[in-house]
This record gives sequence, structure tokens and C-alpha cells, in this order.
Amino acid sequence: MESIDLPKRLARRAAINTPMARGLAVPIAVLACTALFWTALSWTSSANAQNYPPGYNPATGTYVQPQQNDAPQQNYVPQQNYVPQPVPPQTAFPPTQFGPRQRVLQPGQSVPGSGTAFPPIGTDPVYTPNVRVADLIVNGFPARTGRIMFGGAVNSDAGVTGQITIDERNFDIMRWPRSFRDLFGGTAFRGAGQTFRLEAAPGSDFDRYSVQFADPNLFGYLPISFSASGFLYDRRYDDWDENRLGGRFSLGYRITPDLSLAVGISGQNVDLSRVRALNTAILSPGDAAEYQELTDAQGDNELYSGSITLTHNTRDSPIQPSQGHYFQFQFEETFGDYDYSRIELEYRKYWLLASRADGSGKQTFSYSTQVGFSGNDTPIFENFFAGGYATLRGFDFRGAGPVVGGTGGNPYVAVGGEFQFLNSVEYMFPITADDAFRGVAFCDFGTVESSVKLDADSFRVAPGLGLRVAIPALGPAPLAFDFAYPVNKSDFDNERIFSFYMSLIR
Repeated sequence: MESIDLPKRLARRAAINTPMARGLAVPIAVLACTALFWTALSWTSSANAQNYPPGYNPATGTYVQPQQNDAPQQNYVPQQNYVPQPVPPQTAFPPTQFGPRQRVLQPGQSVPGSGTAFPPIGTDPVYTPNVRVADLIVNGFPARTGRIMFGGAVNSDAGVTGQITIDERNFDIMRWPRSFRDLFGGTAFRGAGQTFRLEAAPGSDFDRYSVQFADPNLFGYLPISFSASGFLYDRRYDDWDENRLGGRFSLGYRITPDLSLAVGISGQNVDLSRVRALNTAILSPGDAAEYQELTDAQGDNELYSGSITLTHNTRDSPIQPSQGHYFQFQFEETFGDYDYSRIELEYRKYWLLASRADGSGKQTFSYSTQVGFSGNDTPIFENFFAGGYATLRGFDFRGAGPVVGGTGGNPYVAVGGEFQFLNSVEYMFPITADDAFRGVAFCDFGTVESSVKLDADSFRVAPGLGLRVAIPALGPAPLAFDFAYPVNKSDFDNERIFSFYMSLIR
């Protein structure tokens, strides 16, 4: 058991209870309470000084106007009563609109300083989308725009024809080679988006050599185009041979994506030779005069012309369209060895009747018409002719039109006419699921006459059936095989039941 030292504890208690100790305890307690009170009061005043500016009454939310003394204090700036406005809600982030900074009033907690108005004038923050930003480096190079093509064609109108073509769709006539490396490296004459085409097509009945240049945007980005071409044609017809050498310049303006206007000038020399001989003594007076006009045209004939052409094209494809239409109106004035005017109008309309869900297997119906008028001074070699794959199927090339001769043992010569009216209706349908084979049912009808007239005895009508074969390796145009039989024709028309067109271009 722990012992208790009673004398020591009693001595300490006795020391505390002395009269001197009791007299000092009361003042010390009073001083401690006073110090704590003034410390708390100073903290409260300091907090109020930081939260409210001088003169601001937090109970009423207004500023109290200071008392005006007889002698205003130095550097005193009187203040107006201020009523704080509610702070507008923050703009949703990200903002829907961005614009320049605007100076607006923004209330805040800042204390007005010397010469500074309250609330301070600030600016609205301009927010930016919270997206990641990174540098993007694009490396590009031009695709293949030039081609050298070798091919051939066989058709019932022009026989067998070979073809060599140099085609450049990104030509630059101003980019001349600066070194042999430019010349043979493929950088010369390239880069401006122009078109250059050089073609040689020798054949059994028809030779064609041509050079073409075109700029789709002559003056920068304006929809004005320019084209220039030169040509040499040599055609061996049954009744005469014809050689044409000439050139053409034209300016075009694209009014809308589908509507365009073009004006052009051209000049050519037509050399006529080997005209079929007829016995003029047994010809009728009218045939004799027309045949004399043909023989007088042998040799060189110079023709110059100016033309204006309006075209509206809404077709979905230039090769096998299924919807839209094609309209072209052309007026041409020719002078030189012959002076005459010519008007030509062409219209084609396409309707899509049915197709598969994926867009293949299209069944289309189309109608086309060609109308032309030419002046009385038109030379025979510039007349309208009909017959063949492109005009009236069921007839030989240039085998449906006016002729001279053909009586008394004389052969006849096709001389064409100054008026044409040619039409065709066609229904095309798929035969195989891959659309490689298509069938057509058509009817061609119309006439070519020496004057503007429609004669029932010479109005041609030829219904028929055909086959279209699409082989991608042979080019975009399908092979065409047509059978047509004339049910109405003129006495001297030359029939051809089967016509075809085949081409091979690589």
C-alpha cells in the first residue's frame, strides 16, 4: 500500500489559500477575459473590412452618402448610390456563337480605387471549343492524267479503223521544259488542268487525224472555256471522195451546271474528187441541174462559218443514260465559196421505268429527234444525209434520201437534202443479272428531203430488235448489234437489215 505524505499536500494548499494569492487571482482573470474580447472584436472588424467597402451597408445593400463638411477633404471622390444588379447566368459551354470582344459592365467584389468607377469595366470571355489541336501534314501527288491508247473499231458505216491516241487531261501549255529531265520525266506541259488530245485513226474507208486543246477555265475560276482544234478528214464514199482540212476556235460560257452557251468560228478546205459519172443526156432536167452542181464542186472549196450553240444536258450518263434529257440548238452562218445559213435542233429524253434495289437492271425508255434546215445555196457535200447506225437503222449508210439518176440504165447518186426530220423510240432492258447483256426494241422513222416537206411516199419507218454487250476490256461503250426491217421507204433507198458497231480501245 502506497504511503501518503500528508504534511507536503497540506503545505501546498495552505500556500494557495493565503490572503495575498486570493487577491491576485481576480485581476488576472479580468485581464485575460478583456484580452480575449478585444481579440475577437478585431477579427470581426477585419473580416467586415475585407467583405464590404467603406460606406456599404450589408443590411440594405446600398452605400451611405458621406457627410459634406465645409472644407472637403483632399483627394475625396464622391460616389453615387449603387444598387447591385443580379449577375447574369454564365453562357453554356461550349458557346453556340463566337464573336469579337465587347465592353460590358461586370459587377464584382473589388474595392473602388482612386479614379476607378465601380463596378469595374471588363470584357466578356471568349470561349473556344474544348478540342484537341494537332498539326496536320498532307502529302499529295497528282494521279495519272495522261494516256496513250491503241485501239480499233469496226462498224457498218465506216468499215475497219485503227486508232492511236495521246490524251492529257492536266495539260499546261505554258509549262515548257527547262531541262531534259522535265521533258522526259513527265513534268513538262502539265499542271494547269487543260486538255490536250492528239489522235490518228487510219481506216479502210475513213481516215481521221486531229489535234485538240481545251481550257475549261480560261480566266481563272470564271465559267468561261476555250477550245481550239485542227483536223484532216479523208472519206471515201460510194459516189465521190472527200478530203477536209481545217480548224475551229470556240468560246463557251457555263450559265448553270446544266446549261451552256458557245460561240465559234471555223474554216476548212473541202477537196471533192472521183464523182461517179452519169449520162446527163438521159437525166431529167431537174436531176441534170443537180448533177451539174455536184460536178462543178469538184476540186477545192473554201468554207468559213460562225456559229452559236445552246446546250442543256441533264443526263445521268453520257454513254448509257437512264434519266434526264439532252437538248442542243445550233445556228451557223457560212460564207466563202458558198453563202448559206443552217439551223439544227436535237432533243433526247430518257425515262427510268424500273431497276433493282441496288440500282442495276435498269429498264429505260427513250425518245430522240433531229430537225435541220439549210439554205438554198448549200453545196451538195454539205447536205443532210440519212441511213446507218446513227440515223435510220434498216438502211445503208447514206442510203435513205434524195438521189439523181437511177433510170434509163444510169446508176443513181445520193445527193442528200436541205431538210431532215429523224426520230427514234427505244426500250432497253437487262438480259443477264450482271447487265453484261441488254436487249433493245426500237423503231426509227423520219425523212430527208430536198425541201421542207413530209411526203408519205418517202417517209421511212424501220422497227427492229438489238443486242448490247458490255465488255469492260473493250472500252466504256457497249458493242451494238441491231436488226431492222424497213416497212416504209422510197423507191431508190438502199436497205441494210443488220448494222453493228464494235470498238477496242486500251
